Amino acid sequence: MPQTLSVIKADIGGWVGHSAMHPEILAYGNEALAQAVQAGLLIDGQAHACGDDLFLIMSHDRGQDSEAVHKFAWETFSSGTEIAKRLGLYGAGQDLLADAFSGNIRGMGPGSAEMEIAERPSEPVIVFMGDKTSAGAFNLPLYKMFADPFNTSGLVLAEALHQGFAFEVHDLRENTKIVLQAPEELYDLLIFIGSPGRFAIKRVVARATGEVAAVSSTDKLSSIAGRYVGKDDPTVIVRCQGNFPAVGEVLEPFATAWLVEGFMRGSHYGPWMPTSEAQARPGRFDGPPRVVALGFQLADGKLGLSRDLFDDPSFDNARAEANQVTDYLRKHGPFEPHRLPLDELEYTTMPAVASKLQARWIGI
Repeated sequence: MPQTLSVIKADIGGWVGHSAMHPEILAYGNEALAQAVQAGLLIDGQAHACGDDLFLIMSHDRGQDSEAVHKFAWETFSSGTEIAKRLGLYGAGQDLLADAFSGNIRGMGPGSAEMEIAERPSEPVIVFMGDKTSAGAFNLPLYKMFADPFNTSGLVLAEALHQGFAFEVHDLRENTKIVLQAPEELYDLLIFIGSPGRFAIKRVVARATGEVAAVSSTDKLSSIAGRYVGKDDPTVIVRCQGNFPAVGEVLEPFATAWLVEGFMRGSHYGPWMPTSEAQARPGRFDGPPRVVALGFQLADGKLGLSRDLFDDPSFDNARAEANQVTDYLRKHGPFEPHRLPLDELEYTTMPAVASKLQARWIGI
């Protein structure tokens, strides 16, 4: 029987600025999920946090874009927002951009990644959770997992992976999509995904079997709201082993602290630091941006215990690198390349300053 994995997330209030998720909010999320399981809406569910974002990780048999599941997530975030207001948390409900649920959570603020699968006898999956970064942040890691043989030796050595993967890429500005095949169209693929501020990988599919391998959230808050309301803080679900890269190959891209958009006020480049869930509480300059990897061994739709995969000393060098890169970039202050280019800033006084000084510009 097909099952659906849904990860729906939102920032509904930060505990001490934008730094963390309050324990009461997280406890409420788990309580709401437990009630949904008991009521038969979900097979299983867990609430987790990365920074100040609440991630609802759910398995069910209702298919993608289920109105009932999406409504449950919306109501959980809405009720959680009321708790956040009572606690005086910062930015309470900031990702909820609509007044009422309208059938599907997409376009309403929260981010979502969903995949429908036929569960294998052994079904390991990893849910990545990002904070203080943008929708296209997973482009480079997903490319390395599914298209780079220097990262994933299975592309060379394993028959099931040797045919490569298809990448569904979304143009976040034009609201269009394209599917490109790797390895044949690798250079074409890189033209687009190398610009993560505009293009984001939505889905990766195994060409040998047609099975979905990975799905990410590509919801861009500023495009929905028409103004800066916070970073997208994306999530991605990745299947592992068998016809897909091994767990170690999926984690390997994060051995480097890649630069991503986000950081303070969503207006800077910063290194993406892989951390345990407990350490995913950005503090310095609202960063560095964080990424958490939770592993699950699905069995009859049950998530089981989560394994905190970056709680591992083999990622210590990446964390040290992130701190060193942060030291270097912070010395640039308001100058590029630490600050984003003007046309990419989501949070800026530039229009008001330009208008005020318009008459003082003269020809040269």
